[in-house]
Amino acid sequence: MRLVERAHERLRREESGFTLIELLVVLIIIGILLAIAVPSYLGFKERAENRAAGANVRAAIPAAEAYYADNSDYDGMTLVTLKAIDQGIALSAVTETDVAYCLQSDADGAGGGTENPHRYRGPGVDSAPVPGTCP
Repeated sequence: MRLVERAHERLRREESGFTLIELLVVLIIIGILLAIAVPSYLGFKERAENRAAGANVRAAIPAAEAYYADNSDYDGMTLVTLKAIDQGIALSAVTETDVAYCLQSDADGAGGGTENPHRYRGPGVDSAPVPGTCP
């Protein structure tokens, strides 16, 4: 019984914790993991924004062609008139002439997002949305 009492006594007196070296090692490990993870995340985010911008432009092309079918030209086509045809359009700019148009989108369709907005000049000028801005 005396052995058990001594063990309990020792446990009550002993104050244990982490040493400064152990805490520094943990901080260094966390720093290394962050140094690997953050650039990977930022690259993923940029690729996702670029893909979203291209998808926004591709989704708006049928509405632009529907506008042409209704009016026989592209004159007067704006973002508002395209949204009247398809409410899901997320573009940041629409420019038009009588015979051509240019649709532009960033990632969220609000004008600020990805650094590389995508554009589509139509009809038939671009084969797919490409990085760049409308003229």
